[in-house]
Amino acid sequence: MATAFRRKGSRVVAKLDGNERAIVRELLDQTRQLLAPSGGTGDPVEDLFAGLGETPDPDELAHRDPALARLLPDGHRDDPEVAAEFRALTENGLRQRKTANLSTAIEALDQPATRDKLELDLGQAQALLIGLSDVRLALGERLGLRTDEDSEQLQQDLAAAGAAGADDPQLVIGLYYDFLTWLQESLALALR
Repeated sequence: MATAFRRKGSRVVAKLDGNERAIVRELLDQTRQLLAPSGGTGDPVEDLFAGLGETPDPDELAHRDPALARLLPDGHRDDPEVAAEFRALTENGLRQRKTANLSTAIEALDQPATRDKLELDLGQAQALLIGLSDVRLALGERLGLRTDEDSEQLQQDLAAAGAAGADDPQLVIGLYYDFLTWLQESLALALR
């Protein structure tokens, strides 16, 4: 069973059992796959210049995954043309930074564990904190969380499902979201 993160000198430590670690890792990896830049050479400078001036197809943007739209929001909401120009200049780099960060978080979780202990240096902890935020944004979009009332309703649904032993896939996503919220909060508090 997981324990909250706590600061231990220049490191941050928590306990995550194998199943908990596997779930967090899988969610980080799914988010990384969702964000992975399309195409590219692998050379950041070459990819940057190749992407300059490319305006994304408006039809593609209209049909993009809502979770991806949440992770990569429009830079300008009132003017679609300006938003498309901004996206053409920034999206590939943002995707690369987010996927690199998620990869760092995954690598941190892949470290061998002694008695389920997860020990992170401050860079790994920061990467995991940001990665958890991206995963929670994607899950929140899948759950339709927009307001405080939506979050309160999710908590009520989770409490009722726990009592009834419900097996609804949306509730499973809700449980993941709830667990990651707690984990992220404990990590943020440990990093203060």
